[in-house]
Amino acid sequence: MLRLLSAGGPLAPRRRLLEAAGSAAAALDAGTATWRACGLDAAQMHALASAPDDQRSLDWLAAPGHHLVGWNDPDYPALLRTAPRPPLALFIAGEPSLLWHPSVAIVGSRSPTAGGRDNAAAFAGAFARSGLGVVSGLALGVDAAAHRAALDAGGVTVAVLGSGIDRAYPSRNRGLCADIAAAGAVVSEYRPGSVARAGHFPARNRIVAGLSLATLVVEAAMRSGALITARLAADAGRDVFAVPGSIHNPMARGCHRLIRSGAGLVESADEVVQALAPLAGHLETALRERLGDPIKVAGTPPDGPDEGFPPADPDYKKLWEALGHDPTDMDALAERTGLTAARLSSMLPAMELEGRVVAEHGRYSRKS
Repeated sequence: MLRLLSAGGPLAPRRRLLEAAGSAAAALDAGTATWRACGLDAAQMHALASAPDDQRSLDWLAAPGHHLVGWNDPDYPALLRTAPRPPLALFIAGEPSLLWHPSVAIVGSRSPTAGGRDNAAAFAGAFARSGLGVVSGLALGVDAAAHRAALDAGGVTVAVLGSGIDRAYPSRNRGLCADIAAAGAVVSEYRPGSVARAGHFPARNRIVAGLSLATLVVEAAMRSGALITARLAADAGRDVFAVPGSIHNPMARGCHRLIRSGAGLVESADEVVQALAPLAGHLETALRERLGDPIKVAGTPPDGPDEGFPPADPDYKKLWEALGHDPTDMDALAERTGLTAARLSSMLPAMELEGRVVAEHGRYSRKS
């Protein structure tokens, strides 16, 4: 897997190669004809054939609590797998199963007002106490306040880095990063040693949004990167919420823009918790089943009679009946079921978590 990561370039051809070969080792052994058929360019093929071992990554992975979860790994988070442009692999410091935990992304300004910081902490603490995890990007301001409040409440929090997994950024949050790794999970798609670059942070934001059931923007100016995360969440079919503020506060204008564009206006954490409760409960049940029987959840439903399936929920029943063993895209499923793409995008990951649905290249089918 490290050699595939080192190859660089577009992600989609390397994902296709992994899917075609079945494993990273088989992908490397497949040879240039298969590499070319999967769409790899000349530079990528040269890197696969000749790149030296990434010793820094190997040394990092040798430490306790350090993991690398690849696209073809059953531990790859199902919610992230269905988001646009999912990463090829994730370096994880901490507990990988927490990336499956029902969570909300909390994002906002790096320089919030005192009220904005307090709101981020209040929402994060309430989510943690309700059983929802908190995902954010370890930035100063809203991100850091949300992470710390979730930890203080004894909840789950996941930090997604825009740098190598061994380089906490910003450095002022190094202690917070260590605390999250000890009690939650720190995640990066970048190899150990990678420095933070401007282009890494919008890419990081897609992972923040992709790991979460919904994104909450607490305080954001009109040009805030938090608005990118909100757009990416909407693109993935996830709910977007925003906290309103004073008309005189420039840090509230981004939130007001989101609300005018259709984001949910929320004044309390309970509003978000109630909105997400049905799906969060479904995912939580699937997670417990996965942790209790990790081999089966990796792909196959339990043997024997499948009690409680098809589900009683009418929307899930419609979706199950619309799915067949031939891969079907989202538009076709929406036409068959009469459900919106946003609703389908929240339901399909839950069914994939249960091992009932397979997703490949944006198409869905029943698990054989």
